[in-house]
Amino acid sequence: METTENTPEYAPEHPARLSWTEHVPDVYKAMVRLDAAARKGVDPTLLELVKIRASQLNHCAYCLDMHTKDALAAGESVERIIQLSAWDESRHFYTERELAALELTEAVTVITDGFVPDEVYERAAKQFEEAELAQLIAAITVINAWNRFAVSTRMVPGHYTPGQH
Repeated sequence: METTENTPEYAPEHPARLSWTEHVPDVYKAMVRLDAAARKGVDPTLLELVKIRASQLNHCAYCLDMHTKDALAAGESVERIIQLSAWDESRHFYTERELAALELTEAVTVITDGFVPDEVYERAAKQFEEAELAQLIAAITVINAWNRFAVSTRMVPGHYTPGQH
């Protein structure tokens, strides 16, 4: 990339460690099917918020690139996406249902204590019917799996276009 006096010189793009999708195509195809099954019945806007928040917690730049672009393309506001990293301090940007989903996303994603706290689960259970809650937990679990594939193989962010996957 050429630089001029007004153009900053960016750090070079790192290469991916490996193309896991090429080496284990059956796993990738199974993940795509699992993702499709997990998203059934989950509000698309809520789903993108959950995917972005889990990806923030997991430091997954590739998935952040993908899901913020998909959320923006679906009409989500820049302001709500920006506030996700501090959703607890900016609760007024989100509905009670979204807040319960974000709190559950954090509890499932950062499960270092070995369980999802009862109060977090109960708040989510008040906002979602059992089948919806099961789908939401599935969607949270799937984005965490995607994050782990992308982070461990250092998938390169910045090349995704909305709706590509």
